[in-house]
Amino acid sequence: KERKKERKKERKKERKKERKKERRKEKKEASDFLCNKYSVTLEKEKNENDYFLLTPSSMSGYIPSYLDKDELCVVCGDKATGYHYRCITCEGCKGFFRRTIQKNLHPTYSCKYEGKCVIDKVTRNQCQECRFKKCIYVGMATDLVLDDSKRLAKRKLIEENREKRRREELQKTIGVKPEPTDEEWELIKIVTEAHVATNAQGSHWKQKRKFLPEDIGQAPIVNAPEGGKVDLEAFSQFTKIITPAITRVVDFAKKLPMFCELPCEDQIILLKGCCMEIMSLRAAVRYDPESETLTLNGEMAVTRGQLKNGGLGVVSDAIFDLGMSLSSFNLDDTEVALLQAVLLMSSDRPGLVSIERIEKYQESFLLAFEHYINYRKHHIAHFWPKLLMKVTDLRMIGACHASRFLHMKMDAAELWITLLWFGCLQTKFGSIQIY
Repeated sequence: KERKKERKKERKKERKKERKKERRKEKKEASDFLCNKYSVTLEKEKNENDYFLLTPSSMSGYIPSYLDKDELCVVCGDKATGYHYRCITCEGCKGFFRRTIQKNLHPTYSCKYEGKCVIDKVTRNQCQECRFKKCIYVGMATDLVLDDSKRLAKRKLIEENREKRRREELQKTIGVKPEPTDEEWELIKIVTEAHVATNAQGSHWKQKRKFLPEDIGQAPIVNAPEGGKVDLEAFSQFTKIITPAITRVVDFAKKLPMFCELPCEDQIILLKGCCMEIMSLRAAVRYDPESETLTLNGEMAVTRGQLKNGGLGVVSDAIFDLGMSLSSFNLDDTEVALLQAVLLMSSDRPGLVSIERIEKYQESFLLAFEHYINYRKHHIAHFWPKLLMKVTDLRMIGACHASRFLHMKMDAAELWITLLWFGCLQTKFGSIQIY
């Protein structure tokens, strides 16, 4: 029995040894396969702390598509691996040239044979001075060799781009929508602060608003430019708040660095084009469903009829409809601010000079806006495209308001109304002409 037990133990040991040998053999075969496939070895260079990927002259792995299969190094005649520092060279000459420049070694090189050495793949390591001179002679560029700081910066940029691509691929795979980057958060912060600083009454508008008396603006009295009637008392109340409202729009724009970088002429055209649109937006987001009123400039609450009879005519219906629609969107200050920035940077305004710059600025706002919407996670289906449609509605309001005074014959009273309603921006910028 004891002998049987011993024999069993011996057989087990032998089987274990055999299995270990087989595993070692498999690992070695796998390793040899990888080495043969890529023909790349890691070798530590002398006087270097970093490891470099070196390709031996017998390399049969990756060759760039722009190289012929048997292309030779212009320095030593070894097999070339690519276009390095403006010349087709092997990995050895590339590394030699890079180290020489980075460490400023060439002043220390000296030739024993008066600089007459023949450099080939056999003799290249025998004379550093002649090898470096040949590198320069064939056209290798010293200015393309990066120092440590530039090399680290380049490596960091490559890693960032690689990480960015990885995130994008991951988002495509799992369907995650991108949120604002650090740069976009900075832009969002600037726009939001500009809006909050120039938005009358801020979030306390409901507590501080005053309702226009019901008897004002209910009965149209004099002819309006569009052929309707205007209540002069309501009109008088509106004209008191329209100038400060325009001033706040101008101040909002001036707080945006992108806007201030534009030529003065473009600034005026953009403000003239977006002023009515932004004022309409600021009124629309202050629609109160309970009282069915809009609050103008954060202080005066008016009904649909009062706004219509006060001089805005059919435009008032569009603004009220927009307010009713936006009430379900629950927009915060940042979203309102970004909407205003998108309206401001409209590159299709007639007469603009810096069209491409303005388009670029608007694209920046739109991208940050979309990412912020993703961050907010609204529970409305297709929220982003629906919100963009409101930009179209606001542009239509601005166009409708402007067109009311384009093709008409005006008497003195009508001209007075036009100058007050459509000409308030002209009082801010005296150089703008009324069309």
